Amino acid sequence: MELVKERLWEEHFTEFGRGVHMFRTEKIQKLVAMGIPESLRGELWMTFSDACSELDSHQGYYAGLVQKSMGHSNLATDEIERDLHRSLPDHPAFQNPTGIAALRRVLTAYAHRNPKIGYCQSMNILASVLLLYAKEEEAFWLLVAVCERMLPDYFNRRVIGAQVDQSVFEELIRERLPELAEQVPDLSTLSSVSLSWFLTLFLSVLPFQSAVCVVDCFFYQGIKSIFQLGLAVLDANAAQLSACTDDGQALMILTRWVNGKPQSEGKDLFFIYCPTLRKSGQIYFCTSLFYTFLFIYFL
Repeated sequence: MELVKERLWEEHFTEFGRGVHMFRTEKIQKLVAMGIPESLRGELWMTFSDACSELDSHQGYYAGLVQKSMGHSNLATDEIERDLHRSLPDHPAFQNPTGIAALRRVLTAYAHRNPKIGYCQSMNILASVLLLYAKEEEAFWLLVAVCERMLPDYFNRRVIGAQVDQSVFEELIRERLPELAEQVPDLSTLSSVSLSWFLTLFLSVLPFQSAVCVVDCFFYQGIKSIFQLGLAVLDANAAQLSACTDDGQALMILTRWVNGKPQSEGKDLFFIYCPTLRKSGQIYFCTSLFYTFLFIYFL
C-alpha cells in the first residue's frame, strides 16, 4: 500500500510540481484522504503548513533558541520535564534518551520563543508525532505553524481558541445533527467530551495509524477536518448519546467507539458513513485490528 501511495504522489509531483510551487488540485484531496505515505509525510506537512518557508527564512534561528533556552529552569521547563515521558510512552522513539532529548529541545525552544504560550499540555503529544516524521528543526517550525497560525489561542492557560471552537462545534451539531441536538438539549456535555479531540487532533484518542491520517488531513485542510470528523463520530453514536444521563457515560461511549470495538481477526472492517454531513463533506471511517484509515472527501 505504501508503494502505491508513493507512486501516486510522485506522479502528482511530476504533473503539478513539488514543494511550495505545487498546485493544490482535487487529486491532492484524495491522496491526502488515503493517508500520506510515511516517507513523504514530513515533507508534505511542511509544504501544506508553509512551515518550509519559515525554516528557509530563519536559518540558524532554532539552533540559537536551543542554545539560549537549554539549562534554564522555570515553570514551563518544569512542566515539560514532567510530561516528556508521557508523550508517546509506547513508541520506541521515545523509550531512549535520544528521542526524549529531541522532544525536550523542541518544546523548550518553543517555550523560549513564545513565553506568552510557554508550554501547554497536549503540545508534548503533538511535538512527539511531528518528530516521528520530520527532522528536529522541521518539527519545531511545524509546532510554530500549529500553535501560532493553524490553531491560534489553543495552547494557553485558558485554551481560549479551543473553547471558541467548542462553541462553533455546538452550533454545527445543531445544524448538521438536529435530531441529536433535540435529544441532548445541553450540548456542552458533548463539547466538553470532545475538547481533547481538538487539542490533540485526535492523537490522544484514536489508534495511532488512524490519528496520523487525521493529522494529514488537518495540515492540508485545517481545523475543518477536525470539525467534520467530530461530527461523524457523534453521528455514529447518536442513539447511545441520546440516552446518556451524564458526561461520564458519554465519555465512555465515545472513547470505546474511537478506540474500536472488539472485532474478529483478519479482514473484518467497520465502516461509518454520515449522509447528514453531505453538505460539508463525506466522511468514511474504518478500523481493523491490523490497519486503520480515515477517508475524507470534501465536496
